[in-house]
Amino acid sequence: MAIKLRNEYGPVLHMPTSKENFKEKCPQNASDSYGHKQYPANQGQEVEYLVTGTHPYPPGPGVALTADTKIQRMPSESAAQSLAVALPSSQTRVDANRSAPAGGEYRHPGTSDRSQPAGMTSAVMEAGNAKNSALMAKKAPTMPKPQWHPPWKLYRVISGHLGWVRCIAVEPGNQWFVTGSADRTIKIWDLASGKLKLSLTGHISTVRGVIVSTRSPYLFSCGEDKQVKCWDLEYNKVIRHYHGHLSAVYGLDLHPTIDVLVTCSRDSTARIWDVRTKASVHTLSGHTNAVATVRCQAAEPQIITGSHDTTIRLWDLVAGKTRVTLTNHKKSVRAVVLHPRHYTFASGSPDNIKQWKFPDGSFIQNLSGHNAIINTLTVNSDGVLVSGADNGTMHLWDWRTGYNFQRVHAAVQPGSLDSESGIFACAFDQSESRLLTAEADKTIKVYKEDDTATEETHPVSWKPEIIKRKRF
Repeated sequence: MAIKLRNEYGPVLHMPTSKENFKEKCPQNASDSYGHKQYPANQGQEVEYLVTGTHPYPPGPGVALTADTKIQRMPSESAAQSLAVALPSSQTRVDANRSAPAGGEYRHPGTSDRSQPAGMTSAVMEAGNAKNSALMAKKAPTMPKPQWHPPWKLYRVISGHLGWVRCIAVEPGNQWFVTGSADRTIKIWDLASGKLKLSLTGHISTVRGVIVSTRSPYLFSCGEDKQVKCWDLEYNKVIRHYHGHLSAVYGLDLHPTIDVLVTCSRDSTARIWDVRTKASVHTLSGHTNAVATVRCQAAEPQIITGSHDTTIRLWDLVAGKTRVTLTNHKKSVRAVVLHPRHYTFASGSPDNIKQWKFPDGSFIQNLSGHNAIINTLTVNSDGVLVSGADNGTMHLWDWRTGYNFQRVHAAVQPGSLDSESGIFACAFDQSESRLLTAEADKTIKVYKEDDTATEETHPVSWKPEIIKRKRF
């Protein structure tokens, strides 16, 4: 028995014990303030209790209970407030709801709690002195006032193509721009006058992508004929072909610092090419449907793709593997644009335009309201984001706040059907003073800022609405 006592009760045998005698007047079958059932006792009878270390507030080892420590005291209101300030915010809200309403009355567990007024949330505001800290009402986040941008107006319509104009690019010197069309031709236009300078033939199907190199006098093009071509602009001839895609090539982009070309295709892959040797460096596999758009940048991740499988992938250029897959969109992602100054990018889909932060694709915000199939996105250094859609509408947004400050729907060219109202591509020129759009009515439209507009004539109709930053 001694061995059993030592083994099972050894840890508590050292605890001190003391006896206290006090008179307790309690009615028969009464309950204490905690709702615990008490045993019947006669009024005025002297009851002897044995107080041991299993008291609700046990003393430290070797310290006998005193008159102060043997009674379980209720904390005062000031002590409860100081304790609430020291707690984490989530716990503070729970305890704030359980605090006494007035008069220092303590609300015991098991009793009904009085809820706070609707709409009030408590947050902890830390001050230099803990005594001055208080529970303050937390405001819902609101959209900051957007930067004012002048509206853009149409000032030139350029015609000459015999089919839908599918792609557009401005050369680095800002003297001319190039377009690709469903009429299988590539045309080069003078930017200042809008006159045709040159037509290039060679593709046997719709030309879906064009880009001019900043590092060499080369123009690159791709099309639905599965071909990727490199044109020497000194001789106006094709000097290289890049073979490998198994289906239509929907887009292409050049790396800004190395001689690498990236293309994307309906065969669900993107390919990385060495510009000089024509070798396929990597085949970026992972998408499960056509890859509609691709973008390159010097910083990591160096390649970004958007696909009809509704995902966006950020790629490791060296390894040729996916770094991050973004699955927030519900519908096809046909357009991706990188901000020229910020380490952010945007993606366009019929459900939403979404903004993301590099390098991991952290979600920033939704730009809602352009309810159409978004074919193209472009942005300038002033933070003007342009989205062009399949129904011919164009929306202009403030990049920072996501405020839609202008909506444009230009009339189709005479002789075209109203159904041929669609914007397939858009781009700012190098000075960012002109905006060019490639459209389904076989024209290129040129927009510029309205110089006569002011904040008084075109005020920002903005209200501090609550931000709805839903992830989906």
